[in-house]
Amino acid sequence: MPVYSNFSDEELTVLLKQEDQVAFTEIYNRYWAEMYYHTFRMLRDEDSSKDVVQDVFSTLWLKSASLNVSTKLSGHLYISVRNKVLNLVAQNKVRNDYLSSVAGFITESTNDASIFDEQQILDIVEAEIQKLPPRMKEIFELSRKDNLSHKEIAKKLNLSDQTVKKQVQNALKIIKNRLPMVESGIFVLFFLR
Repeated sequence: MPVYSNFSDEELTVLLKQEDQVAFTEIYNRYWAEMYYHTFRMLRDEDSSKDVVQDVFSTLWLKSASLNVSTKLSGHLYISVRNKVLNLVAQNKVRNDYLSSVAGFITESTNDASIFDEQQILDIVEAEIQKLPPRMKEIFELSRKDNLSHKEIAKKLNLSDQTVKKQVQNALKIIKNRLPMVESGIFVLFFLR
């Protein structure tokens, strides 16, 4: 059996395009720490950095058959990380801008009781949480009610961080789609973070 750690990046890339799992594992082991530190220098957040690197390697594997690496493999990974970080920063800026405008709207309109009844909305949201599939509900409540990070939940439930993240995203999507009053912004303020 060949020793993959002796292979060059070019050789590993050829094997990766043939969906060779051992080649992927070698690439992952060779570059994970380097990509993580590069990402962390930009984001300064451990969980977000790990999520970005996980996404980059997941995409690398999922698209391995159609991989078109015109630069060195390390260069391809650096570019992928940079693009994911830029997308994340842009999404967070849009989200933060939106949350600021919603907070302003709520602050301006709290004197008008006819706009919304906060407790009524929270009761409706809680009822929708109770309707989630059991595992999704458990993950969502650990995230939003117990304020555990995705990493902490993953460790507690013996799941991957990515699975936890996806379950929380799916729960938010389901709840949001079932609520007619999300325009009020209460849902956003209490549950999106």
